[in-house]
Formats: sequence, structure tokens, C-alpha cells
Amino acid sequence: MKSSLLWSSALLLLAVTGCSSSSATNVTTPSANAATTQQASITITDFAKRQISLTQTPQRIVALSNGDMDIIYALGGTVVGRPNSNGPAVVSAAEQVEQIGSTHEVDLEKITFLQPDVVLGNYPMNEKDIPAIEGIGSKLILTGANSIQDIQAQITLFGQLLQQETKAKQLNQKIQDHIKQLSQSASTAPKPNVLLVYGAPGTYMAALPNSLSGNILEVAGGRNIAADLPGLQNFPQYAQLNTEQVVQANPDYIMIMTHGNTDEVKAGFLKEMQNNPAWNSIKAVQNNAVEVLPSHLFGTNPGTKVTDALDLIHQALYPERS
Repeated sequence: MKSSLLWSSALLLLAVTGCSSSSATNVTTPSANAATTQQASITITDFAKRQISLTQTPQRIVALSNGDMDIIYALGGTVVGRPNSNGPAVVSAAEQVEQIGSTHEVDLEKITFLQPDVVLGNYPMNEKDIPAIEGIGSKLILTGANSIQDIQAQITLFGQLLQQETKAKQLNQKIQDHIKQLSQSASTAPKPNVLLVYGAPGTYMAALPNSLSGNILEVAGGRNIAADLPGLQNFPQYAQLNTEQVVQANPDYIMIMTHGNTDEVKAGFLKEMQNNPAWNSIKAVQNNAVEVLPSHLFGTNPGTKVTDALDLIHQALYPERS
């Protein structure tokens, strides 16, 4: 009798233990599945058509351009590395952030030290840097801006990256509303003719409509006199500056963009005009309507501050309506 009872107890204990083991397995499986799902919680497609997956919202971001940095801060994010600058940072909150080169010259040593989750670069300029950035364990996200629409696409993409899609939509709507307002302001006035020059000492090119500055000019209400000129092979957004064509077009305004010393560039351009008497017949020269545009808005992608760039051009072209 006792032997029978002992066997019954043993069988009951095994049955209970078996149920417990089965139950424990059922509990851990969903957790494992959730972990697997979490491996790619954010997936974006950059301007190079590359799909990039991240397991979480990036906390450490390096920006190689001012426009990218501006957009990140406008969306509520921050950066741990910013582009080199000869003056104050274009985003005051990033003034003390480490400078890490630029889209033209990446300082891989500094970027490696910062251990970023993602690096924001230019397409196609930084495409060659993908292996190096991925080699230090970071993701390189490539974007660019040759139009206001491109800037809005950047805002949308970075909104997805930071999981701030609603804020991104608000920023883009603000830009759209601004464009509509400027369009209405200039709708009944004749469009002034403008020569938009990209310059460095000794080198001058005309910006075409397919460049960011050219697009800003047209949206702000100007007519680009270089619109029909062929783009340069290595710089398709710019054309060779032809004095004869400029004189024939007779622009009302000449606006100069530069990455370098603005006073030096303007002085050099004015000297070049003085050496060629033909320039003296142009309205812009006669009316002293030759201006150097601020480099933080026109020497680079201004990001969300593209509205400031639009206002500056519009106010110059339509002072009576501003």
C-alpha cells in the first residue's frame, strides 16, 4: 500500500514539473520574438536609395553640413559633432560641439572618437566614405539639397530617423505656407532680372535654376538670366559666366554667393567689372545693386532657415511689398 502511494506521488510530481516546464517555455518564446522584432525598429531610405535600419532612435549624431545640423535641432534633436566653421555655429545651441571636418573633408579620427550612432553626409559627395564610416560601427545617411523640395525631403527623412514625424510635417507646412505668401506678394509685379553668381577669388560661375540658390531665387520671385545656359560638366548646377551674355540680359540685380571671405570676393568681382567697361552699361552696376549674400544662407544648405533666405531675396527684389 505504501509502495503504491509512493509511486502515485512520484507520478504526480513529474506531471506537475512537466506542466511547469511547458508553461515556462511558452512565456519565454514571445519575449524572444519581441526581441527579434525590435532588431529593426527604424528603417529609412536615404537619397542614395539605401535602406538603413536602426534598433532605436539615434542618440549620438554627427552632421557634416550646417543644413543637416539645423534640421536635427529644429526637430528637437542634438549633435555630438558639427561641421568646421570659421565663425560661430549656425545653431547657437551647438556652439561647444566638437568640429569634425565637412562634407568635403571628413575627419575620421575625430568622428571615431565621438562614437556616433549615425553620420549625416552628402549624396553623392560622401558616398565614397561609406566603408570608412561603417568600419567604425556607425551608419552613414546620405542626403542633399539642390532645391527647397529637397530640403523638405530631408526634414521628412530626419523626422523618421528621430521618430518626430509630426514635428517634421509641421516644419514642412510652415515652409509651404511661407512660399504661398511670397507668391501672392509678387503675383502682380513684373519679375526683376537677376544674375546669381557663385564666387571665389578669381573664379566666378552663374548659378542655374537646378541649384538650391537658383531655386530659392525663382521661388522668391526673381527671373534667373542664366536659366538657358548649359551647366558645367563637373558642376551641372552652375554655368560659365559669359560677360557678353550678361550685358545682353542686362540684369536689374547681381547677387554673389561665396564660401570664403565675402568682402574679398565682392572686391574681386567689382574689380573685374571695372576692368571691363561693358559692365558699366548694366542696370545693376549703374544702380549699385550688386550685393554679396550671407554665406550661412546661400554658401551652404540653410536647412529650415530657407525661409530666411527666401525673405532676403524677396525683400531685395520687391522692397515696396516687404
